[in-house]
Amino acid sequence: MFDTVAQLLEQIRLGEDSSLELKTIVFAGDKVEGPDRQDVADELAAFANAHGGVLVLGVDDKTREVVGIGIDRLDVAERFAHEIVRDVVKPPLFPRIERMLLPGADGQSRPIIKVDVPHSLWVHQSPGGYFHRVGSTKRQMDPEYLGRLMQQRSQARLIRFDEQVVADSSFDDLDPDLLGRFRTVRTGDELGPFLRKLGMARDDDHGTLRPSVSGILMASRHPEQWLTHAFIQAVAYRGEGVSGAADAPGYQIDAKDIVGTLDVQVAEACRFVATNMRVGASKTVGRHDVPQFDLTAVFEALVNAVAHRDYSMYGSKIRIRLFSNRLEIYVPGALADTMTLDSLEQRQSSRNETIASLLAKCAVPSAISGLETTRSTFMDRRGEGVSIILDRSERLSGRRPVYELPDQSELKLTIFAASASLSE
Repeated sequence: MFDTVAQLLEQIRLGEDSSLELKTIVFAGDKVEGPDRQDVADELAAFANAHGGVLVLGVDDKTREVVGIGIDRLDVAERFAHEIVRDVVKPPLFPRIERMLLPGADGQSRPIIKVDVPHSLWVHQSPGGYFHRVGSTKRQMDPEYLGRLMQQRSQARLIRFDEQVVADSSFDDLDPDLLGRFRTVRTGDELGPFLRKLGMARDDDHGTLRPSVSGILMASRHPEQWLTHAFIQAVAYRGEGVSGAADAPGYQIDAKDIVGTLDVQVAEACRFVATNMRVGASKTVGRHDVPQFDLTAVFEALVNAVAHRDYSMYGSKIRIRLFSNRLEIYVPGALADTMTLDSLEQRQSSRNETIASLLAKCAVPSAISGLETTRSTFMDRRGEGVSIILDRSERLSGRRPVYELPDQSELKLTIFAASASLSE
């Protein structure tokens, strides 16, 4: 929207309306003092909940004068905008954030930050609640309007979140070697059409083909640059709990934030569990090693976690907690569609169809010690993962794993350790 300097200047001269918001930006040291973060979040969410719009940082909203942003402060201003759309608005926004030069009253070019928010298929919440844009102001939605809008967006949401465009990304952010994993001899298409077919790229509102959430998660070396919550946080504890343990030295054995493409995250998380779990010995029929956890079951649980988590829940990550008597895996998001805890083993439903299909094309690494799977790829799409998790874990520990929904926004899986026959 307002893609050229001339178009943007013309709109600024006309003043704020349903598609334009102007803000001056004030700094205190290396931080932004104004405008207020929550107020900006409300404005941006209101644009997304209506028909989209543009926020310009560096223009006075009353005089419409281009005051600009100091060159040495542009990084700070851009980071301010990124943090708001990703940390404050829920689900996060993916606007196009760019730097532009606009002429001031004296004719001198001054830098500004343009935040171009597209119309969204989601209803976004900001600190003040649910807003939409009416003329030059944001307005709180009344319950009837909010309910109607949510129903409309739900019916229109033919594009899943994992297929949505990451607006400030480009093809340069995708690694050719990682993309090569999904191409075969028969897929001789040009890159753009090929990525469209896989759901790894889509046209944005301006007709520019850009990577999707799935494209970034599966073909960028550092997807956390755009989706900072899309990683696995793993912690291994010395005992059976964490309450009050922080006061004791060495209560954590190991801790790691696992990043990278989703298949890399699964493999590294499996290695984390394999490295930190105890392995004992059984002498019932000769001596053989007995691990605390069945690594094949752990692998299936982690594949399900990255494939089915809710990536629109910004700020929530997959968490692994390894204790002396159990392994806990927390996955952001309630169960997809009409799934229930009781139906997990019998039914199959995918929140992220594109991610699941891409994982079905990724080869399982051979260098994970203890992994015993006959599959050649991370997913087989047959819906057998939960049964493998439950059956193999129960066979090892004698206790069936437990799935829970502690607060309807996070799925928790507890796998019990085979501790009875283990010795340090």
